[in-house]
Amino acid sequence: MEFTSVPGIGEKTAETLAELDGAEGALRRGDVATLARAPGLTEGRAAAIARGAIRRRHDDPGGWLATDRAREVYEDALGLLQERAVTDYAEKRLRTLYPSATESRIEEVRAWAAEAVEREPNEAVVEALAGVEQPTEPRGLRVRERALATADAERYAEAKDAFPELSVEVVEDARDLAELARSYSTVVALDETFAGVDVDGDVRVIPDPEAHHEEVVPERLLAFFAENRAELLAALDVHEAAGIDPALDPAALRDALSRLDDDGTPRGDDELRRLTNAVDDLDAAASTAASVANDHLRDAIREQDVTIEGTDFLSLVEQGARVDSLLSRELADEYDAAIRKAREHFVDALQLQPGEDDFAERVFAGEPTFPTEHNEEPLSRLRTELKAARDRRAAKLKSGLAADLADLREPADDLIADALELDVELAVARFARDFDCVVPEVDEPGTGFAIEGGRSPLLDVAFEEAEPVDYAVEGVTLLSGVNSGGKTSTLDLVALIVTLAHMGLPVPAASARVGRVSELHYYAKSQGTLDAGAFESTLRDFGELVSGASGRLVLVDELESITEPGASAKIIAGILEALDEQGATGVFVSHLARQIREAADVDVAVDGIEAVGLADGELVVNRSPKKDHLARSTPELIVEKLATESSDPDFYEGLLEKF
Repeated sequence: MEFTSVPGIGEKTAETLAELDGAEGALRRGDVATLARAPGLTEGRAAAIARGAIRRRHDDPGGWLATDRAREVYEDALGLLQERAVTDYAEKRLRTLYPSATESRIEEVRAWAAEAVEREPNEAVVEALAGVEQPTEPRGLRVRERALATADAERYAEAKDAFPELSVEVVEDARDLAELARSYSTVVALDETFAGVDVDGDVRVIPDPEAHHEEVVPERLLAFFAENRAELLAALDVHEAAGIDPALDPAALRDALSRLDDDGTPRGDDELRRLTNAVDDLDAAASTAASVANDHLRDAIREQDVTIEGTDFLSLVEQGARVDSLLSRELADEYDAAIRKAREHFVDALQLQPGEDDFAERVFAGEPTFPTEHNEEPLSRLRTELKAARDRRAAKLKSGLAADLADLREPADDLIADALELDVELAVARFARDFDCVVPEVDEPGTGFAIEGGRSPLLDVAFEEAEPVDYAVEGVTLLSGVNSGGKTSTLDLVALIVTLAHMGLPVPAASARVGRVSELHYYAKSQGTLDAGAFESTLRDFGELVSGASGRLVLVDELESITEPGASAKIIAGILEALDEQGATGVFVSHLARQIREAADVDVAVDGIEAVGLADGELVVNRSPKKDHLARSTPELIVEKLATESSDPDFYEGLLEKF
């Protein structure tokens, strides 16, 4: 696949995706989780790319949301879905759901949503999802005790790129390799020519290191599982709470994680712990052992009388002897006992094993002195040997644990991705439950819409308090009604249901049928009369609208406010005539329904949201528009009420006749 052929992917992003395994398949599926693993690609950017890939796959030109108000309704609908997501990933992934005129895209999402709404969003699942995030790749990892070696310059460059965690060295022959092995615990030779070369140290020949990451740099794999431990365990909890089979063996993952420390090192191995402690405590153990010997000698000197004849003392002085020599001659047995105690303490403190304990004799050896001191050279050699043994042990454990985790690496990604995708499905399921949604019937273009029991979650009242609305339109219609009777709310409800249906999602209604439309044009109420420039611009917009492609849904709220009523009625009549000729579906809210109908050269349907009266100064309204009915205005209702209540109704009845 040519990545740049996908809308929204430029050359730089294409290069990034080229580094990602499975990028092509992820683009075909619109798989945000996989795309977000690409270096430097955020979840939000991945969602935008996935959306572009979906459009390309369905040959979807986009542009269904044709006006600002239409886009606002979509954002409101999307917001309701996103509020029901637990993870940041799901919030961004939901943005790949968008309204489309393409039948294949609508049907694809409808099939997915039909399964999603069957999910059970129980509290245990929601709680577990709170701990799930996209896995992170280890950054800045550096392994200093291991190096790669090659005699080939091109191989050197490849290894530097593939293994930034390790030092890569150029060697010319076995002598260079042996020299390198003295500086590192392990050397991995990349050239087959070094196979069979006998050099001191841990030298391995691996000609294809890229295929053996877990052996060459097991730290990379261990760091991944250590850094993502909480997310992996949370994803397992999600699967268990939801009763879904995970992509890997939970017991195998939990066992491997139990053997891995938070810093990415193996844990639970007594020998590695012993060697690590021995290296760390070496200097302290040597100092303490010397103190043990010196304490013994002090006690011996205090408890023993030493007698030296004058001639002997004179002879020792003439020979330049020190007090140490006197003590050596007189306290030889005690000195030997002190050194023996020092060695025993040194071995016990460091838990030295056979072969290692021989160093204790060399660390505490030589001519008797007081105070006794350890010998630095054998101590340094012991330190080198313990470090080498520790590193070899750690490398062996890392390789073994990495081998166990290698088979879990890709399934681990799938485990988290599946949990995150479940959150997306559960957001749709919760949306459908919270707003009593139903899967709408999506009909052929040009068939309008029919809504029964529709309730808008966008109102400023609790959803349970929203009055259900029944409304059906085919062709172009004027919607009349009293002020604050719900005309704008009805347009919002129609826009919301039609948008959700074209997204392939359930809609908040008892039942709904929506004919496919090519674009949604929703024009909100203008804030007062427009000046000449704004008026001209608005007319240009409608000129482009009526001269464009057919099959659109047009919703307009009180267009008459843009200019004086007489001119508005004529303009709206002309627009309705053009839309009728186009075969479009349209609902125009207007208080000038009578004048518009009179000005139009075609029959224009008029529906009305009827106020049935006034109660305590408040309108009592039937929120469902009445077909083929010009609804009374609020002033007419008030005049009618006064005519009924007045003892002298002639004036009010005269006013009523004006209506």
